Amino acid sequence: MTVLVAYNESPQGEAAMRAAVAEAVRRRQELAVLVLTPQADTKVPASLAHLLDTVPGTVTVAPVTFRAEQAEVADAIVDQAEAVAADLVVIGSRKHSTVGTFLVGSTTQQVLLDSPAPVLVVKASYA
Repeated sequence: MTVLVAYNESPQGEAAMRAAVAEAVRRRQELAVLVLTPQADTKVPASLAHLLDTVPGTVTVAPVTFRAEQAEVADAIVDQAEAVAADLVVIGSRKHSTVGTFLVGSTTQQVLLDSPAPVLVVKASYA
């Protein structure tokens, strides 16, 4: 039983992390973190380390995983959700224009359609 959060260093990523922690506490489930920004090494970014330090002791945090550089973001999220048998996937989202979404596609939309688990989409303003 796992809550998966897709994290990147942005207001949306931080909001997603906070929402995922709240859901993990509420559901009494493990928290799994997928870092969306490919890393040269597997060192946890300082901003994420700070957020992980605030996770209550009642929540087990799985080892942080990282998206491979060649992997599409949505595919990486869906694949990780399957790998950890996620019960919930939490992602951050920012507003796109209709034309922008049409031209470049929507990671959020693809995750919503392909995820094996329910998806919670969080705006950057989530506190």
